[in-house]
Amino acid sequence: MAYRHQRVQRLRRLLQRPATRQAEGAFVIEGAKLLAEALDAGVRVESVYLEPVAEPGSSGLAALADRALADGARVFTLAGDVMARVADTTTPQPVMAVVETVTAGLEELKGAKLVLVLADVRDPGNAGTVVRCAEAAGAEGVVFCRGSVDVYNPKTVRASAGSLFHVRVVVGGGPLDVLDRMGGWGMQRLAAVARTGRAHTEADLTRPTAFLLGNEAGGLDPASVAACDDTISIPMVGRAESLNVGMAAAVLCFEATRQRAQVPHG
Repeated sequence: MAYRHQRVQRLRRLLQRPATRQAEGAFVIEGAKLLAEALDAGVRVESVYLEPVAEPGSSGLAALADRALADGARVFTLAGDVMARVADTTTPQPVMAVVETVTAGLEELKGAKLVLVLADVRDPGNAGTVVRCAEAAGAEGVVFCRGSVDVYNPKTVRASAGSLFHVRVVVGGGPLDVLDRMGGWGMQRLAAVARTGRAHTEADLTRPTAFLLGNEAGGLDPASVAACDDTISIPMVGRAESLNVGMAAAVLCFEATRQRAQVPHG
């Protein structure tokens, strides 16, 4: 019982403490969809935790647990209401798993056509949405610069809807250093600002591009903007001061996708 209790305490620490996630190189995913996405992407799943159900096979969790087991994971069933007490959500999923972090190095983005750089983005839901939009639009990577939310925050992981496992995610580095490196690769660096930049539809997004997105409340600091090649804005006709960073990422990414689809090939 103490052994099981230690595992439960570790789950709770991994869910609640960024320092634990960083030290162990692991994080928790919640739900069958995220577990399936991790397995499909070949991410190492260390352990799987199931809540007791009357008919495990009917939910598909048994087959999913068998896949994880075949890939080398250890599978445990948590007693009683343990899942509810450990989970980060009000209505917990019937399965959790501890998986290895999937962080990439910045150099892995050299040669990329589209990258998003997050500077001081603090909202975990918005950050996860950015990752999801990036993957959906075919971007090669998302950089979480120093000061942004932990990419392995449970809310960020859930909001990414599995895209975290299919797009390169880089963690760390100051915005100025990251932008300088990307400029050296020949990427154009475009700072997204609320209203004073060039309309995003007027920018040439067929070129290798890095979008710089800033803090939800304060935007980008002047030094980071100055380090970019240009500023862009999403024209708005209503009274809203700006879009949240997740929505802005979606608009910018899919405008890049639209422009690139119109370029003749061959």
